[in-house]
Amino acid sequence: MSQDAFRLISPGGSEIELPVRTGTIGPDVIDIAKLYKEQGVFTYDPGFVSTGSCESDITYIDGEEGVLMYRGYPVEQLAANSNFIEVSYLLLRGDLPTSTELEKFERTIRRHTMLNEGMLNFFKGFRYDAHPMAMLSAVVGSMSAYYHSEMDASNPDHRDIFAHRILAKLPTIAAAAYKLNIGQPFIYPRNDLNYCENLLHMLFAVPAEPYEIDEVAAEALDLLFILHADHEQNCSTSTVRMAGSSGANPYSAIAAGISALWGPAHGGANEAVLKMLEQIGDTSQIKKYVDKAKDKSDPFRLMGFGHRVYKNFDPRATIIRDMCHKVLQRLDRKDTPLFDLAQELEQVALKDDYFVEKNLYPNVDFYSGIIYKALGIPTSMFTVMFALGRSVGWASHWREMIADPTTKIARPRQLYTGPAQRDYAPIEKR
Repeated sequence: MSQDAFRLISPGGSEIELPVRTGTIGPDVIDIAKLYKEQGVFTYDPGFVSTGSCESDITYIDGEEGVLMYRGYPVEQLAANSNFIEVSYLLLRGDLPTSTELEKFERTIRRHTMLNEGMLNFFKGFRYDAHPMAMLSAVVGSMSAYYHSEMDASNPDHRDIFAHRILAKLPTIAAAAYKLNIGQPFIYPRNDLNYCENLLHMLFAVPAEPYEIDEVAAEALDLLFILHADHEQNCSTSTVRMAGSSGANPYSAIAAGISALWGPAHGGANEAVLKMLEQIGDTSQIKKYVDKAKDKSDPFRLMGFGHRVYKNFDPRATIIRDMCHKVLQRLDRKDTPLFDLAQELEQVALKDDYFVEKNLYPNVDFYSGIIYKALGIPTSMFTVMFALGRSVGWASHWREMIADPTTKIARPRQLYTGPAQRDYAPIEKR
């Protein structure tokens, strides 16, 4: 780390030197840990736009250049050459596995997909129309009641067991929530299927007839999970870290992350894209809606364009666009007109000076919802699918935080704007 210093003049006129720390790549950070102690002031950064909350070696994003890397590997290379289980190993362990390591890791995941039968009974307590994300969060939180004997965060073996368990069982929990919604019997996992094949089997198989897994559908899910596996200190990941910093058990921390992901500003964007496309309806209406999006007085917004971090382009969008085309060609679904509309809208927006000047490029959510819809996954499950991919990122960040000896309980400060001190008055004198 660099030992350079940033000189700051305090409101009182005194000067303080704040250490500047340098990472492997990316912007330097100013260490303000002693600012309040030495100067009596806090920093103010709503939304943590310019604040580094931790040190991490898991994921790197360069929003200006459209770069996303997991442990130093560009996501484009991983999407083209790897699979979700191998990427999961990479995120959790730090390096790509050997063939022996990958075989052992995958076998561990495959053989721990079943749920305790008591957990399955838990689903009977939900209404038939309960939102899948509500069930996902509740059931994941309940895992601490079933697996409490391996929750010692100071034990590296227990940390491994947790990570493997959450990765293996989350698809089973998600599929059970879906089956409850549609009134079908729960389908048990199969150890002979890979991760995404198993998920499709649990979602769509029924006892009355054989279910044939489409290899393109499994490939599409695998790609989506790779692209969603981690994204640095986003809202849900930061929530997992914050909850975990208190010493809460890891299942509670993941449940908190799931709840944060449920927010429409975070995990619900792909569903919003579909609703927008359905509202536009036809390519002949694109110019009308693009003009509405540019009108500040009009509430209509183009969903799936731009990103909080990426100021150039989202590197995941191009990858997922190609897969979307492949899925629709293979499955011959009726949603092809929706994809055609999305493509035309993308081209119009990319050539419009307004969107070019504001760097409003398509992001990963622009096409992911169309893929899920083409696979027969309902919109209520879209954020659940996001959670399945992101689960390994959450687990990786929790493990990293717990193993870091400098970790403290997260405790942001505030700028207080309420009343100054005032005295209590009896009710008859108010």
